[in-house]
Amino acid sequence: MRRAIIYYSNSGTTELVAKTLAKHVNADLIRIYDLKNRDGLKNRLFASINAFRETKTDIIPAKVDLTGYDTIYFGTPTWNGNPTPAILTIIDRCDLRAKDVILFATMDANRGDSNIERLEEKVRLRGARVIQSFTITTKNKSDEKLVNDTEAIIKIKDLKMY
Repeated sequence: MRRAIIYYSNSGTTELVAKTLAKHVNADLIRIYDLKNRDGLKNRLFASINAFRETKTDIIPAKVDLTGYDTIYFGTPTWNGNPTPAILTIIDRCDLRAKDVILFATMDANRGDSNIERLEEKVRLRGARVIQSFTITTKNKSDEKLVNDTEAIIKIKDLKMY
């Protein structure tokens, strides 16, 4: 069974979660890069608006071939309670028919559940079956604590099984 973790990370916390997952569930990592500058207060404000409006963005890679993968993880930060434009863009470009999907969202405080709910809607529309999901609060956590929390979720949710 082959697994892929497709993720977007702006600050590095979602990337740390994705890398920890990949190590423990033996998955390939596919990082999505947003070509729009999302740093700084003004750009962050526009990023939140784009996330709320589900505005598509230019990304690299533009498309991902998931042939040969059985289980796909999608990971994204939570921006104003929503998935990032980069992850929404890649989901819309993926053929997810007959794929099992696991969703995860990182968040500073809360509203990760609404992020996951929207991701579930999007991947189901693309033909996927959501088999698991989780959120991780990242605010004021050291990298070590974030890795430990991710490893705990892997164990609690039995993610190695998928």
